[in-house]
Amino acid sequence: MTYLFILLFTCNLSLTLLDYVPRLRLHQDSDGNSVYYNQSQRHTVFFLPEESSELYIGGTNFVHRIHLEDASLVESIPVTGDQSCREISCENIITIIQQFQDSLFVCGTNGNKPQCWKLVGNQSTEVIPSYEGTGIAPHTYAHNSLSIIVEGDLYTAVPLNSDGSSLQFHRKAGRRPNVWMRDRWVKEPTFISTIWVRRKEDKDQEKIYLFFREKNSDSSPDADPWISRVARVCKVDEGGSKRFLQNIWTSFLKARLVCGIPGESLYFNRLHDVYVQHANDWKDSRLYALFSSSWNSTAVCIYSMADLDNIFEESTFKGFYGDIPEPRPGTCVPNSRTLPVSTVRIVRDYPEMSNWIQPVHRHAPFYISANNYTKIVVDRVTAADGVAHNVLLLATAQGTIHKILEDNSKPFIISETFLSNRTGPVLSMKLNSQMRKLFVGFPEQIAWLDLQRCQDYNESCQECVLARDPYCAWNELGCTPVSQGGIQNIPGGQTSVCPKSNLETKRPKRDALSQTQEPLGVTYSVSLGVPFYLSCPIHSNHASYTWKYGGRSSRCQQTGTDCLHLITAMSENNYGRYYCLSSERDYTTVVSSYQLNPSSQESSGGVRASAETPAMALLLAALLVTSCC
Repeated sequence: MTYLFILLFTCNLSLTLLDYVPRLRLHQDSDGNSVYYNQSQRHTVFFLPEESSELYIGGTNFVHRIHLEDASLVESIPVTGDQSCREISCENIITIIQQFQDSLFVCGTNGNKPQCWKLVGNQSTEVIPSYEGTGIAPHTYAHNSLSIIVEGDLYTAVPLNSDGSSLQFHRKAGRRPNVWMRDRWVKEPTFISTIWVRRKEDKDQEKIYLFFREKNSDSSPDADPWISRVARVCKVDEGGSKRFLQNIWTSFLKARLVCGIPGESLYFNRLHDVYVQHANDWKDSRLYALFSSSWNSTAVCIYSMADLDNIFEESTFKGFYGDIPEPRPGTCVPNSRTLPVSTVRIVRDYPEMSNWIQPVHRHAPFYISANNYTKIVVDRVTAADGVAHNVLLLATAQGTIHKILEDNSKPFIISETFLSNRTGPVLSMKLNSQMRKLFVGFPEQIAWLDLQRCQDYNESCQECVLARDPYCAWNELGCTPVSQGGIQNIPGGQTSVCPKSNLETKRPKRDALSQTQEPLGVTYSVSLGVPFYLSCPIHSNHASYTWKYGGRSSRCQQTGTDCLHLITAMSENNYGRYYCLSSERDYTTVVSSYQLNPSSQESSGGVRASAETPAMALLLAALLVTSCC
């Protein structure tokens, strides 16, 4: 019965998702927007230092340093590692690049013997061996791993053994003592992301949050095999006393992340990626989490940092039924070694919270899609009126980027961009909000997307406003990157904000779609009895398209990027003027116009067309079959 319900829900979901289509589908010209590798990469890692104009890229046996302004390769630093291995690959696949201890800190697999190095120098970089890498970097790139630097301390989640077992989250190097996690606290985890949430008013209460999914202890047929979690530890935690949890976290707690439709008991349980949007007040920070389901759908759920932390501060402990001691388990204290045994024992034996962490949209995820998304970042953009808007950037498994406006509780898909014809799975993705660029790592190349692609909406003020793209506004120069005083209507996309004098004034579009648009007012001479079709380009997937002719109207037949009107056999009633109209929100415009005349008439300036050629007949036959089936 459960499976039947899921099947019915999935069918309904697929119909619902028809509303969630990109307004524009765009192809980015890769010239000048990509750097290609000498050989295909299986794993890459990006590092973008704060307030820097350079991007560091780690791959197989190298670290590239790229200048972001002109996409030039500043330096290719060889980091080859151990070349003495025999039975296994000697490749050194870089898995960590961080700023650590006054230098660039790089770690790699080093032929299954993890090693770390310091990169020193500006013009010519010197590679200096640093820490032995076990417990910092994985033995192979395929093993789950992540890292973060917090005030000079290195926190990592990595398997300790070469077979990928004993996956640990611990503080490994830095100013504070090394602290470890108990293996029994998690079950076959896959670590996704770790974040540091700062508290300006009380730095000793700052915490590191770890996002992961783990094996579900419920083995019933209806249960999902995975559960998504978030855990937290105190930044000042130095482990317990010599007699109890020495060098073990005394503040480790975990809770379940919920993303789904509780009214239907349908949940997206497999966490894939997390992005935190920090705010001045840590309680206002928001978490954007990307999930997938067992029925091949993905969802984005949004969480409040205040709600998340409240679960850790107020929930009871799962399986513990006694009185909660003071200080409360998980509390950050200046000296964790002095915590009473009664407090630390609950952390040791009952680290899971009874209550679940709910998203800000309780009844359903913010966004559900049939697309297989793998990465997410979120930018905050200030519009022309000074109001800030959140824009989600989601990467699909096929390497396309969806730009989605967070319109209160509703998603609005602004565009879908194909970065290159040679793209594959997205290996890494980094946002530079100041430059308004998104950097995407593929096996063959690094590509970057200009988030201010305002030329895509440059046909008219109405087109610019309908896009609802917070990066763009209309002014006397056309649709340009947003500036004070520019014309926008992000909340509703209402074109009434455009000046009336603009209604007849359009600027030529500069995107690839315009190249296929037929000129307005084309005349065709067509013989009786032959099949014929008219087409107009689809500029927006959020608009509805209609053909008007002879006092009648008909819906268009859509094929890819065109809207067609099919005439199976020309008759006297088919001659006349045809208009293709686009309607979106409060704006309707003529996209294309045609005049069809009998073949015996010659129209001055017109185009004589025959639909009796074999090629035309085959094309019409194919279109008719498509429209019927």
